[in-house]
Amino acid sequence: MTAFSLEPARLAWCAELRALAAQRLRPLAEKGEPGRVDRALVAELGTLGLLSRLFTSGALDLCLMRESLAHACTEAETALALQGLGAHPVHAHGTPAQRARWLPGVSDGSVVAAFALSEPDAGSDAAALSLTAEPDGRPGPAEPAERGAAADAPAPAPLAAHPDGRSGWRLTGEKCWISNAPDADFYTVFARTTPGAGARGVTAFLVPADRPGLTGSRLDMLSPHPIGALRFDAVPVTADDVLGEADRGFRVAMDTLNLFRPSVGAFAVGMAQAALDATLAHTARRDAFGGKLKDLQSVAHQVAEMALRTESARLMVYAAATAYDEGAADVPRRSAMAKLLATETAQYVVDRAVQLHGARALQRGHLLEHLYREVRAPRVYEGASEVQRGIIAKELYRNQEDR
Repeated sequence: MTAFSLEPARLAWCAELRALAAQRLRPLAEKGEPGRVDRALVAELGTLGLLSRLFTSGALDLCLMRESLAHACTEAETALALQGLGAHPVHAHGTPAQRARWLPGVSDGSVVAAFALSEPDAGSDAAALSLTAEPDGRPGPAEPAERGAAADAPAPAPLAAHPDGRSGWRLTGEKCWISNAPDADFYTVFARTTPGAGARGVTAFLVPADRPGLTGSRLDMLSPHPIGALRFDAVPVTADDVLGEADRGFRVAMDTLNLFRPSVGAFAVGMAQAALDATLAHTARRDAFGGKLKDLQSVAHQVAEMALRTESARLMVYAAATAYDEGAADVPRRSAMAKLLATETAQYVVDRAVQLHGARALQRGHLLEHLYREVRAPRVYEGASEVQRGIIAKELYRNQEDR
């Protein structure tokens, strides 16, 4: 059943989240350093119990969290979303040992996660990954000590053996445009274990940031959240680091993206609503041509169009999330539609809001200047708009062939 409206309890929760974002998260975000993980902000998300909800809530509640936080504090929304994106593969596909080792820290905000899929030459075409995982016959090196471990702590156990008797694999290559890199504590990394096999030859690995041979650098991007590049120089991994099954990592990636794509749309809806609210307030009080801006039909019609598109995107996001929660067969199509419509809508709404505010919206520190920088990236990451159109068309024609 599609959720066209929310029950009072969820509406009240959304209002509470918006208040928390404005009162407790926004002040922390303002103290953070652009381009770096704001650990104080992540820790506060953990204290508020929002990070643990990433693993106990359904897709609709994830969307409501992201939309509500984005309305008042995009930095908090993004910090929460990146924790979920990086850790969901561990939650959904990890072993009991992997989950016990990493998820408590993600939930309380003491451990930062990252999702490492994109490469310099493999962004939208995720099946074209070139980071290689080569079989390693050498003895597995000891796992580096955890950060903060006592000097006299017992040495950790050596890396576990590969199922065929070898010690595991060595990862060699690069990842690029990775959110939370290079500051994350662990990465969900997708590497090619079978050459020439396309999507069927990719394996997902859980790689701690302190593995030997793993280095990273920051990228100076338009978006204010941390993004970096990773370099793998024969980084050792073993069967104990595999998420899911060897050569089936693409399924791990798509399962994660199908969940998070509608919530990217929710992030976009939250930004669009913030821009719309600011525009309503501005046009209602701004004097122009002997009256208020809102009295001009051209202005009123633009505001009406902004509201129409925002609500349409919101409903599609909620519908896609509900379909995911109910295990519907058409989740890939609905997820793609929700992300596509909502991110394109947010770009339109924020742009219109800037135009109706005039030059003041272009000043550094203005809400709309901030949103204008934030709103561009979601049309690219987790599958660009063109990729979403391709997914939609593919699913439509697949349904046609099945008839």
